[in-house]
This record gives sequence, structure tokens and C-alpha cells, in this order.
Amino acid sequence: MAYHADSTDLETKEILTWEGFGAASRELAQIVVDSDFDPEIIIAVARGGLLPAGALSYAMGVKLADTMNVEFYTDVHETLPDPVLLEPLLDTSAIAGKKLLVVDDVADSGRTLALVLEILQKAGAECRSAVLYGKSQSVIRPDFVWKHTDEWIVFPWSAEQPVVPSTEQD
Repeated sequence: MAYHADSTDLETKEILTWEGFGAASRELAQIVVDSDFDPEIIIAVARGGLLPAGALSYAMGVKLADTMNVEFYTDVHETLPDPVLLEPLLDTSAIAGKKLLVVDDVADSGRTLALVLEILQKAGAECRSAVLYGKSQSVIRPDFVWKHTDEWIVFPWSAEQPVVPSTEQD
């Protein structure tokens, strides 16, 4: 079974540990806070943005959080033709006029982040974006980036295969 971080065939990769993620989250939160952008709601781009968004939410003291579920990557370097929104959908009528920080783990192609930002901005929200990693080929430049790399990234939450029932592990 292939999984997101199954990158054994790649020569170079960026590895983020849980400890590194903790430090990166705090540093990214500091970058956002120092910018004077004060979001009312943090929107995670699920799934990769769930943990970074949660960490930023706590680090910045922002209690309102929500998600937009988007599927794009199907395996290492394999994507669908276009990012696809998955249900349940965010109630965009409730965000008009709000300041949103949209958070994802990486702006790789940037197409997922671009789709989410477009939807939220059309709904009347003021949006900024934050990612742990930005890549040079991204179609958009996130407002806040912890680190730039063009290597494949192995995140601690996707570094191992999904858990299966114990009876299947034999």
C-alpha cells in the first residue's frame, strides 16, 4: 500500500520531525503575529493543513477554526487533474467580512491553496495564507511561509503507513 510519505525512491527529501514541527509552528505563528494581520478565524486545508492550523490556532490564541476539505494528491508526485472540494462544505455565508488565515502544510503546486482562497474571497472574506513550506513552482505565493524548499517533504503525521487492525499485521 502506497502512502503520502512513501518516498523511498526519492534521492532528496526534507524531513520534518514532531519536534521540528513544534518549533516551526511557533516560528510561523510569530511571523503572522509580527505582520499585524489579526485573523478572526483560522481555516485548515484538510488534511495536510489540519495539524499546522491547530498549532497556529493555539499559538496565536485564535479560538475560531474550521476546515475546507480538498483532495488533490493521490500518491507521491501523483495528483488528480484538478483539486476537488469534498463534503462537508464550509458555510461560506458565515465568513463574509471576516479576516481569515488559511493554513496548509505546503504550497507545492499551489493549486489547492489557490482554489480555497478563491472560494473564500468570493464569499467576501479577507484572506491571508500560511504554510510551513513554500515551493518555487507554486502558482501562488503564500503570505506567510516558515521555510522554502523544492524537495519532497516527509511530515511527521504522514511518515508511516496508516494503522490497520492488529489481526492484519501478521
